[in-house]
Formats: sequence, structure tokens, C-alpha cells
Amino acid sequence: MKFTKQDLLTLLIGLFLFASCKNPDGVGLDVDPGTAITGTLVTSEVRSETIAEPAANTQSLTRYPLGYMVDPVFGTTKSSVAMTVTPSTLSYDFGTSPVLDSAVLVLRIDTTANKFYGDTISSQYSVDVYQLTNKVTTFKSSDVQAHNAQLLGNVKKKLYPNTPIKVTNVVTGKADTLQTVKAQIRIPLDKAFIQSQILSLPTTGTSTNAKFIDYFKGLYAEVNKNTSTGTGGIAFINLSNSYLQLVYKKTSSTSGVDTVSVNFPVSTTSAAAATIVHDYTGTAVDTQLKNPPAAGSSSPYTVTYTQGLAGVKTKISFPQLDAFTGTYGKVVVNKAELVVDLSAGTYAYPVTPIQRLSLYRWDIANQPTTTPDYSTTNPGVIGGYYDSLKNRYIFIVTNYVQGLIDKTIAKDYGTFIAPTGFDAFQVVPTAINAERSVLGATTNTTNKVKLNIYYTKIN
Repeated sequence: MKFTKQDLLTLLIGLFLFASCKNPDGVGLDVDPGTAITGTLVTSEVRSETIAEPAANTQSLTRYPLGYMVDPVFGTTKSSVAMTVTPSTLSYDFGTSPVLDSAVLVLRIDTTANKFYGDTISSQYSVDVYQLTNKVTTFKSSDVQAHNAQLLGNVKKKLYPNTPIKVTNVVTGKADTLQTVKAQIRIPLDKAFIQSQILSLPTTGTSTNAKFIDYFKGLYAEVNKNTSTGTGGIAFINLSNSYLQLVYKKTSSTSGVDTVSVNFPVSTTSAAAATIVHDYTGTAVDTQLKNPPAAGSSSPYTVTYTQGLAGVKTKISFPQLDAFTGTYGKVVVNKAELVVDLSAGTYAYPVTPIQRLSLYRWDIANQPTTTPDYSTTNPGVIGGYYDSLKNRYIFIVTNYVQGLIDKTIAKDYGTFIAPTGFDAFQVVPTAINAERSVLGATTNTTNKVKLNIYYTKIN
């Protein structure tokens, strides 16, 4: 047989391709062997129910919730903030015959993501300010922070948490300047009250923060639901960058009358707290809280609920794992994932779903702790992030499921799906996240929670 150079080249290329393709079934498949899931797949039942969160600790929060919101599913949520203000300089001297020009409580809106939850388009927010009756000494989100009845200030406006504003900067002895500052809520306060309560103080009244706090107590801000409009929302306030701004005139022997601006910073280290109230009256959430499923039985409800600001969470259990070995034999769990679907039609502006959920469990003392799959060095490995394409959350629970099957984890004392803190995975009620999600239950025909277990049977 006679070969041309072209025929020989074609034959050599063909032999090379044949030798290289040892697994023709894999041609065209872009699969990373390190992440491929092997073994037999079984989908196990997950039972779920809605339960109330305990009160959250609101001491020394990174940001504080302030607002009022009407949710078509979850009812109403209101969060108010009690705060302490202290002199910027100890033994501050207001000078000779000070006369107040203005007093403004400046509440800086947080600059991190998820700084606002709710309606920024059509709602108007009416924010009232009062003086506290007592110093802040309790910090649970359910604690009532008493305040005087006299209204000290109010502002009614739309909130634009991403929009900087321009304010006048008073410069002593020079012309005032206009400066651009980050988004904030500015609430004018009663001048006569501040004049008598603060400017009339002798220097002994501001000699220490403790003395000033004993005297003035602090301020209380809340959204007035009766004079606000629309569905509303919750703004998150960075109190460490908030302050009471006083602009006043004082008489000087050398320059006559000077205009002075001084800030009394909000002191989160001294005391600040949030009071959070959820009202579920007339909602399906209220129905589930009052009528939980019987112990050990499946829930009759097609959805469960989870909500930030110490609202509600979903308790889950895995009833089939106890008898898993008897049904399937002794196994090694290659991967187990808890798939949590959102219930269709329950997430749309302004009530968007939670961006990350926590999965945690109770220990034998009914104290919250992480599951065995959680890693402090890699907190994201457990999952729980919102998948906006498939409208679901996935948690990795491989070690947890293996432990429950093998009985190395003796008992499931309680496993929970709840909102996590904004910047960290946590297992306690959060007061820095207002989002909520409606989750499909096992009885939901289209969007249900399920446990996928990939296993290999062993002798």
C-alpha cells in the first residue's frame, strides 16, 4: 500500500486521539473530579415549624435599627433607639451668656451593605425624639426604654440611604462653609429645652461623662406610625458617627459675639439600646405560632417563616435519619446538603429575602452551637447564601448527617434556620438584620425543604 505524506499525517493524528481518549463517555463534560459527587442519592424528609426568637442583646451593636414597617405576610415591625450623648470635651464651658441658635440630632445611616430594608420610593418617615426618663441600663430588644411625654423634635421626609447631602459647617471666627456628608437623618430639637437643659449647665455638669448622663439621661428616637405614610422600612444607624449638634452664640471680651458649633457624640460605650416590637396579629405567622404541629408529627403548613430583628425562625428535624442504617445499611456519607426553597410569590420589593441564613443546633443544655460542618477558619463552607437564580439556600451538613446516622451525635436537641448577622455567621438572635424569608415546607408541592444524601454502602 502506498501512503502519501498527507495520509500518513492523518493516520498519526488519529492514533494520537485514540490513545488519549481513554474515557470516551467523558468527552465534552467539564467536571472537576475534586468536586464531583459520587455515591447513591437518597432524599430524606425534613420536618419544619415556625417558632419565636428570644429577645436579642442590643448592647454595643455595630449598627442600630430605627423604623416602622408594614409587611403583608409578617405584620408590623417597629424599632426604636435609646441613646446616650456626652460632652465632646470634659468640663466643657459654653462661655458667657450663651444663646442657642439650633440643636440638631444627627443620626448617620450605616454605610455598609443592607443599610436599609423597606421602601425608599414612596414612603415618608416621621421620626420623633424624646428625652429618656432614666439612664439606659437594660439592653434586651424586648426592654421598654421609658421616655418623657414632651416631644423634643420631629422630621418628616423620605429616606435616601445611598444619597449624600449638603450641610452648613459653622466655623468659629470665619465664614460658614457648605460640605457634602454621607446619608444621615437630621432632626431639629426644641431650642428652649436644650437651652435650659444643656447650655445653662455649669462646667461641673460636664466635668465627667457620668455626671452629665446622670443629669441629662439621654435621647429616644422612634418612627411615628400615625404620621408616616406608605409601607415604611427599617434604617440602620451608625451611632458611633452620630451626635447632637449645638450651634450657639457666646459673648467674648475680645471679639464680641462668636458663633460656635459643638457636637455631643452619641456614646455607645456608655449606653445605647434598641426596642423591637413585632405585631403578627391576623397573619399566618401568628396562626403558626399559636397552633404548632403536635410533637413528632408532620406540620400541616406548607411554609415556615424566618425573620430578622429577633422575629421568628424555623426549627427543623430529620425523622428518617434515626432508622437510616436499618433501611440502607452501614454507609459513608459522601455529601449531604439541606436544600431550602423560598415559597413562590413571597419575595418582591420592598420585602426582599434574607441574603444569608444561619444553620445551628442546640446542645444538651439547649444552648445554641454550630453544626459539625461549620469552620471558624472558613465560615462560608457551610453555605446558607441566597441563590437569586434558583431562589433557594443550600447548607452543607455532611458531618452532621453522618453523626446523626452513626449515633456519634446522640440526639438532635433542636436544629434551626434563622437570619444571620450582617457581617458574620451567628447562632443568636440578630438585631442588625431586618430581612425575612418564607420557606417551603415538606408539604409544599412546588417549593419544599429537603435533605439530599449521597452515600456509599460499606460492610
